[in-house]
Amino acid sequence: MEKLALQGGAPVRTDPWPRWPTFDRREEEALLTALREGDWGGFPMPSPRARRFAEAFARRHDCAFGQCVANGTVSLEIALQAMGVEPGAEVIVPAYTFEGTAAAVLFAACAPVFVDVEPDTYCLDPSAVEAALTDRTQALLPVHLAMRVADMDRLAEIARRRGLLLLEDCAHAHGARWRGRAVGSLGHAGSFSFQTSKLMTAGEGGIVITNDPGIMDGLYALTNCGRPRPDRVREWTVIGHNYRMTDLQAALLEIQLSRLDEQHARREAHAAILDAGLPEIPGLSILRRDERITTLAIYQYVFKYDPAGFEGLPREVFLAAVNAEGVPAEGQFYEPLYNSPLFHMDARRYPAWARTGCDADCPVAWRAGYEEAVWLPHPLLLGEPRDVEQLLEAIAKVQRRAADLIGFDHPAIQAHAVSRAGRARQAAATGQP
Repeated sequence: MEKLALQGGAPVRTDPWPRWPTFDRREEEALLTALREGDWGGFPMPSPRARRFAEAFARRHDCAFGQCVANGTVSLEIALQAMGVEPGAEVIVPAYTFEGTAAAVLFAACAPVFVDVEPDTYCLDPSAVEAALTDRTQALLPVHLAMRVADMDRLAEIARRRGLLLLEDCAHAHGARWRGRAVGSLGHAGSFSFQTSKLMTAGEGGIVITNDPGIMDGLYALTNCGRPRPDRVREWTVIGHNYRMTDLQAALLEIQLSRLDEQHARREAHAAILDAGLPEIPGLSILRRDERITTLAIYQYVFKYDPAGFEGLPREVFLAAVNAEGVPAEGQFYEPLYNSPLFHMDARRYPAWARTGCDADCPVAWRAGYEEAVWLPHPLLLGEPRDVEQLLEAIAKVQRRAADLIGFDHPAIQAHAVSRAGRARQAAATGQP
């Protein structure tokens, strides 16, 4: 009789998963060429490879301009500033995303307003956006999350009707398309990250793309210590930062961009196996794929967990069991931002916060963060179909033996019980059970 690995049985998978980042001789040769040519840094800007990569990436994403920067968080910060969002303004941010999205709003001297997400995509809910708008709202900051794209039709319509700026956080969505148009080109600007885990990486780095030459002028000055763009169309007098990308990073990214299509196709083919197999397992369901997403980008494969299909076991027990079977999976990959300790802030340091606070009520984000969302890293989809079939078998095995885990205690379960701490913080702060 099979026995769960968490209880001493043999795990379903013991082989290593595909490595990430992916590289071969092409990245090695590109780095050596840049090394020998001596253009290591980002100054004078744009350095040769950073210019070439920015042009290629922007073109690939249907934009005229691209500004390479040091990382994905500063790309959001300077994009807001270059778009003209004023200090103290409110910026609508999904409650379910990485802390860096909201932190960038604060770094731009604005106030993030946390808004709930849609239950079947975990992306910003346009109806909730409408309810959150005030006369201080100046921008919307949707996040294309994990493997889905925010409803850019409705969000763009809200932005047009209310005279708002629209900045896309595309940190998970390199190469994704909505109605045939690239994400990042659907608003006033789009921000991408090249951090190690992302679909394209140079270890760190980011880029902002836009079709607005005036925004590009601001991006250039803010990135390059306040220096103006030589062919500027809009005057910018600003104390900028040194947010430049190095040529060594750009050398890697040129090769990474060339890999994107093949990797997208491989991930999507293997995600289709999960799409078909996961709903066959009691207690599991998948996120809705909107037919308007014409090219899929899968940064993490996300599905929903319902304890009713697993003898009532909390998500952290399920996760501990699945990990023991050899499948790396996370639950609290993100938590509702208003419940993160990073955003219990002193309004004396962030005056705009005094007008908005962090008293959001976002039940979908709450359930996703603490109860139902399960995240699988994208390298799991870069191998062979057999890998994905083993992944399904590991999860199915846990479901079949779920009754064995009732009342079972194990250090691995405690390690996955972060959600309990999140609940405790909220309960202490609000009295919510």
